[in-house]
Amino acid sequence: MWIPVAATTRPRRESEIDGVDRVFLAPAEFDRRLVDGELLEWSRIGSYRRGTPYPPLRARLDAGQPVLLPLDLPGAPLVRARLPDARLVLLSPPGYAPDVRVAALFEHALSHDHTERVVDELVGLLGSSYPDPAWSRMRG
Repeated sequence: MWIPVAATTRPRRESEIDGVDRVFLAPAEFDRRLVDGELLEWSRIGSYRRGTPYPPLRARLDAGQPVLLPLDLPGAPLVRARLPDARLVLLSPPGYAPDVRVAALFEHALSHDHTERVVDELVGLLGSSYPDPAWSRMRG
């Protein structure tokens, strides 16, 4: 399972490595990538923005590799629009009930009340879709 490295406009923290922890972009470069379609989805967090670089994600999908894409809720409709066959799973805190508009974006909704149960359910959803267990060890 490959997990993309998110792009962000926030400053790099001292312990972070550009391209490993995040892809750190100036706001103008983030805007350029957004306009050029190089970000699959994006959202604003406070005064900064974060998004998912699309070219490396598309390359992994084209190679048949499964991708786990952590998203904020605003990113889900953008992913659904660009990758209509994506299987989106909503992980929510106990007691959270999404409205109908939000729920319609996701194939599954899981409450993360017990980590082991949620992991078992997620593995079950991916299950036999991806037969090569070596892929599950890949990241970055």
